[in-house]
Amino acid sequence: MREMHLLAYLKTGPTANHMGAWRHPDSDLRDMLDPARYEHIARVLEAGFFDGLFFADGLGLHDIYKGGFHTRLELGGQISFLDPMMVLPLMARVTKHLGIGTTLSTTFHQPYNLARTLASLDILSAGRVAWNIVTSTRNEEARNFGMPELPPRDLRYDMADEVVEACCALWDCWDEGAIVADKDRGILVDSSKVRYADYKGKWFSTRGPLTIPRSPQGRPVLMQAGSSPRGRAFAARWAEMIFCPQHTKADMQSFYADIHARMAALGRQAEDCVIMPQIEIVIGETESIAEEKASFLESLVDPELVLAAQSSALGVDLAAKVDDVSDAAEKRGTQGMQGSMDRLKSVMDKEGLTFKQAVQKSHRDMIFGTPQSVADQMQDLFESRACDGFVVSQMVFPSSLEQFCRTVVPELQRRGIFRKEYRGRTLRENIRATPKG
Repeated sequence: MREMHLLAYLKTGPTANHMGAWRHPDSDLRDMLDPARYEHIARVLEAGFFDGLFFADGLGLHDIYKGGFHTRLELGGQISFLDPMMVLPLMARVTKHLGIGTTLSTTFHQPYNLARTLASLDILSAGRVAWNIVTSTRNEEARNFGMPELPPRDLRYDMADEVVEACCALWDCWDEGAIVADKDRGILVDSSKVRYADYKGKWFSTRGPLTIPRSPQGRPVLMQAGSSPRGRAFAARWAEMIFCPQHTKADMQSFYADIHARMAALGRQAEDCVIMPQIEIVIGETESIAEEKASFLESLVDPELVLAAQSSALGVDLAAKVDDVSDAAEKRGTQGMQGSMDRLKSVMDKEGLTFKQAVQKSHRDMIFGTPQSVADQMQDLFESRACDGFVVSQMVFPSSLEQFCRTVVPELQRRGIFRKEYRGRTLRENIRATPKG
């Protein structure tokens, strides 16, 4: 038996991925910096039995388009107003089962700091933390950390392998039960259960041990979203949760099969990782109402913001003269997401578009319909082995996820493909729990 997994995609800003949703009349912009905003959505997701949530994040303002950040700031494109690591403890305090995750870059953070911070949060949340591992894709982020530009993509992944190896070595420095706290014997910690990491790689080394005891999970759940061949190789080795922006059912099935083949070659089982495409969902009382709602949302997207967002994703300024895919690839240098470039090529081929036409389109992985037809579409992809579940993007805050949990989740439960209770103690246990029956 299989049960669908659900993860919410959030940002510490007005919306998540949809560039126009913040302008919707129902979008609440009053409390973007208020802790209550994040506590509320955490409660909503736990009531909807989501596996968890995670925050996408960036370490600099997008400033590729027209050589500045004005367009992205003024028109409202994907902004993180707060550090998610400050928000997650608030969400953990008002929930008991919901997984909480954040995005942290291996290019800009040392393994010891990453391991220490994530282990602390995993302990405080009773084993519910996920780490979305990224290597970063934009030079403006690199410059904020004193680097002129990003290292080449494959090198970033080689370095990321070492960062994760080092973090795992640090997390394993403490055995379970090391804290004795025996007043009578005068022993606080059994030091025989603590050891050095002594990790040495080509780019990173760390002696350890951590000052942080072993967490309930042992280590955070590892997430990844790379779509390039090197990114897929990294995911096949490390990821326990993968979210992917695949465009069609066939794309999803191909990605799903490819990751499982890569995992098998490394001795991993398919059940060691859940694969979830990212989707946006619009729900209506009828099909026509849902379609109208989706069209209205699209009408709120400023065309210039689309170009600015595409510039960030591709790593090239589309306000300048860029003739085709090969020209964009030549100008982008070390930045940009290979998955975004591949997806653009796919859209051009399938829809017969030129490069200029394709970059001007807002490409949405949107599912819309009544709760029943949305559940139909999700069930079809799930049972067709295109995925193990979905990363559901927050759009209009907070109503999009509220409505999904109120209407679609009960329909999935009625069909027996989604949980009615949490079975695990930790996030890792929940994503690997076997359904009853």
